[in-house]
Amino acid sequence: MKHTKHILFLSYDGLTDPLGQSQIIPYLKGLCRYGYRFTILSCDKPALYKSNKKAVEEQLTGAEIEWVSIPYHKSPPVLSSAYDYWQMKRMTYRLHRKYRFDMVHTRPGVPTVVALGMKKKFGIQFLNDVRGFWAQERVDGGMWNLKNIVYKQLYRFFSKHELQCLLQADGLVCLTEAARRIIMDETAVHHKTTDPVVIPCSADTVLFDPASVNTGAQEALKQQWGIKEDELVISYLGSIGGWYLIDEMMQFCHEVHASIPRARFLFISPHRHEQIVQAAQKYGIPSNRLITVRAERNLVPLYLSLSHYNLFFIRPCYSKLASSPTKHGEVMAMGIPVITNSGVGHMDDIIQRTQSGWLVETFSREAYADVVRRLQSQVPFNATAIRKSALEIYGLQYAVEKYSQVYRNILGD
Repeated sequence: MKHTKHILFLSYDGLTDPLGQSQIIPYLKGLCRYGYRFTILSCDKPALYKSNKKAVEEQLTGAEIEWVSIPYHKSPPVLSSAYDYWQMKRMTYRLHRKYRFDMVHTRPGVPTVVALGMKKKFGIQFLNDVRGFWAQERVDGGMWNLKNIVYKQLYRFFSKHELQCLLQADGLVCLTEAARRIIMDETAVHHKTTDPVVIPCSADTVLFDPASVNTGAQEALKQQWGIKEDELVISYLGSIGGWYLIDEMMQFCHEVHASIPRARFLFISPHRHEQIVQAAQKYGIPSNRLITVRAERNLVPLYLSLSHYNLFFIRPCYSKLASSPTKHGEVMAMGIPVITNSGVGHMDDIIQRTQSGWLVETFSREAYADVVRRLQSQVPFNATAIRKSALEIYGLQYAVEKYSQVYRNILGD
């Protein structure tokens, strides 16, 4: 297929981050099959770039995708982000002089400032991929303290900027129906080209497939970690901190351990293992009940396959109404029921409709005890049905097809 349109994709998340490998590359590789060509500009953490560069390049092999990486800077706060913005803007303009892009497609935050500038200066079409209410997320996640005048000014700037992006973008994508309603109703945005299109975070259901797990490797891990056949394993997948509530999750694990001493808690996380261990100690969880592990993406399904349930608690705040946690689709694709809290994105509806787990309404001992009783009663879940629902809701091809429709609406081909 002849590639007729060249798209610039801007992300402040690095391709060498897990998010880049799960929520950027698969989409764009899929869109290449519809005749689009891409240049990705991402900000990558130096350590991750060094360790994961080769894996990312292998993922991109055979696709019409060029990857340009610039270093991500963490400190000093604010000034480092301002420098990253300057880097991204300079590189973007240089790339545009070379390629003359037809459209810029962005993730939230700093990239949208660059993209809106590109639209105003060069008249490039702009797809605003509203993966969340970015400024409010910084506040809800504890990254921006509004008592600090600098963060207060940043919040005001980006809140106004996000509204301008909604008004001036040539297309809008969001993750949940709740986000769509907020964009349409609370901001009174009635888009000139199209209403916001809802595309939940997709999961790589080929990678996350229990049928593909090597049973020999599975048994080897059980022996390595001393997991016995009669033990209940509850896993957690992903980063710790911000809106991921480690204390509340450990409080829940404490209640589980008190009633089910044979339970084990497996935390699959890229960093902050010391914080996980400290939280477990704080809530009286013995060290021999806790397993922490870092995992290359291709090994995550193997580690997940050891668990009977997957746990994650996310702060149920305003910004999280727009959230579609990637981990939910990946865990469902493995046929594993989840234990999570209500009030985040559209997970309440999905879990209840698909009978794929249990919701905690409040972070309280009473609510935790109710779930523990269900664990003790060994209420069966249908792993095959859970995976089937994941394919329908979080399937990558569904997301790619929806994005291709959005691209056609904007670019007219």
